[in-house]
Amino acid sequence: MRRTIALSVAASTALGLAACDDVTGPDSGEPGYYPVAIEGEWRGQALPGDLLEIKGISGDIGASAATGLEVVVRWTKRARHGDPAGVTVEVIRHANGITICAVYPNPPGRPKNKCLPGEQGNMVVQDNDVSVEFSVAVPTGVELSARTVSGDIDADGLRSYVFGSTVSGNVSITTSEFADASTVSGSIDASIGRSNWDRDLAFTTVSGSVSVTIPGNTNAEVWATAETGTVASDFALPELQDGTIRGTLGAGGALLRLATVGGSIELRRGS
Repeated sequence: MRRTIALSVAASTALGLAACDDVTGPDSGEPGYYPVAIEGEWRGQALPGDLLEIKGISGDIGASAATGLEVVVRWTKRARHGDPAGVTVEVIRHANGITICAVYPNPPGRPKNKCLPGEQGNMVVQDNDVSVEFSVAVPTGVELSARTVSGDIDADGLRSYVFGSTVSGNVSITTSEFADASTVSGSIDASIGRSNWDRDLAFTTVSGSVSVTIPGNTNAEVWATAETGTVASDFALPELQDGTIRGTLGAGGALLRLATVGGSIELRRGS
């Protein structure tokens, strides 16, 4: 049965989880400035193969490797004009893992905002400048999906599959496994440690550059396109036309897709 956990000590105690919500921050004295930052934390166990989703709207998402099976998620809510207390953080356990969302107040006349797994749910923000920054410790083998609209994504030193998506921001990923990433206005820098993948991988942006490092013994099909920039590769891959390369690495396999419109692409050979 799916459980929705509100940000409260009572709910977390009843479910054997840990959560807190502390208010800190100096008063700037500036008219219209909300003088506090609200911090919170959630802890819970996840197993290899589980999916951990972090879904934000405004704010960075940072991820690092956990030392055990415990997922630790911390967040800080800030605003210049809005009320950070009006934005809640909801946690949902489901069959595939854990989904954590920043849930904003419902805009008048619009469908209710809902935190749901994957592509489900609804989150509309109207004239609300509250940002929610997330920091998460991810256990080995727990897949991470980090999504925001305005903010950077930085996943460093993970030991599992990583998906990072933003609209306005940069994405940086290093993992011993493999990854996907997308942005619209921003650059992508990724390093993956696994040389064979069970799915196609894509690293795409519109306005920004893409740099991806893969093992030297990778088996994959590669297709890289930079519409107005250059494509550079440490691997001997045929150039179909200016700004486009396509070819096979090793014995071939899943597709590695790299694409940008207003930037350049680098495919680098790792160890």
